[in-house]
Amino acid sequence: MARHDDDHTGARIREQRKLARLTQRQLAARIPYSYSLLNQVECGARPASADFVAAVSRTLRIDVTVLTGQPYVTELQQDRLAALVRPIRESLDLYDLGADPDLTTRPAVQLVAETDWLCAEVRAAHLRNAARVLPGTIAELTTVAWATPSTELWRALASAYRTAHDISVKLGYYDLSTVALDRMNWAADRASDPCLAAVRQYMRALVYFREGEYTIGQRLIASGRRAVSQAEQNREACAVAGQLHLGASVIAARVDRRAVADEHIAEAASLAEAVGDASDVHWLSFGPANVALHRVSAAVEMRRYDDALTQARQVHVPAALATSRRAHFLLDRARTEMELGHTEAALGHLVEARHTAPEQTRYHPGARETISGLVHVARRTPDTLSHLAAWVGL
Repeated sequence: MARHDDDHTGARIREQRKLARLTQRQLAARIPYSYSLLNQVECGARPASADFVAAVSRTLRIDVTVLTGQPYVTELQQDRLAALVRPIRESLDLYDLGADPDLTTRPAVQLVAETDWLCAEVRAAHLRNAARVLPGTIAELTTVAWATPSTELWRALASAYRTAHDISVKLGYYDLSTVALDRMNWAADRASDPCLAAVRQYMRALVYFREGEYTIGQRLIASGRRAVSQAEQNREACAVAGQLHLGASVIAARVDRRAVADEHIAEAASLAEAVGDASDVHWLSFGPANVALHRVSAAVEMRRYDDALTQARQVHVPAALATSRRAHFLLDRARTEMELGHTEAALGHLVEARHTAPEQTRYHPGARETISGLVHVARRTPDTLSHLAAWVGL
């Protein structure tokens, strides 16, 4: 299958490099990657990994989305998801307007329960369902929280803002995700909840991780750990602390600090052993299974693909694991298999990821890059791969 030469991350890197008036050798000298790899990425012979894209965007001082091409407007419109984003954006602007006297609201207990349902829908990768309901939930919660403020309502509103962040990230609207996290901080402050504040710092760290700003990401993780240390040291605090360690492990892995990554994973494993499956705590999916999946992710980030595959083959994915987390693991497996030359296995994991979480997979930049890589190395493009490439907009 012929690919569009101007519609892949490497081509966008080439375009932005030329706009910056840099040669390939000049850009390669400024990022921790070889001239040969940069050349292969620009011509589409190798997929651009997330860490590669982050390094280029940081060097050229542009947003990652300029290079990845997200959001995928055509595909979002085809899926009728783009129209769901604007109401979310508008709902985030209601935060400081006080109670709306013209809005009919449901009882607080129903609204609090709905925020949990929204989190569950995102974890199940039902993005459309959550996106439809979320703006109304935020509007009602905003009014009720202003009219009858309570810790429970501010927590619920913070959770709703967190869902707005999750949906925005998964659909590629990173500017909106930043607004949502600011609103989450605003509500968390009113709830005076240190664990919620720590979760927000964890999510901010992942934003900077995506952008390649690893020092800021590490500082945010440290800030989150300080926040959670102020909370009562119960199961909730332990789960949040464990998730912060997992975030720190992936950031350390991205900069190839293996000992640091291993140390954070060991700390997370110890906490997971103590609390067990704590996926119900702030919907973080924390527990022994998530620790195992992060071992794989850390190996992938360090480009230790043999280690990643060995770890992945040892992972037992429990049936109760969040669908979104399961799909992420499948995409890690697909990338690992592709890098090791196991193209059929890589394609199989991509197909499974699509079946598991179609909306999440279609808009995941890692899925696009892995599919791009498979298309390039295929002597004859299988129908399944052709269909996947067309499905993600290649």
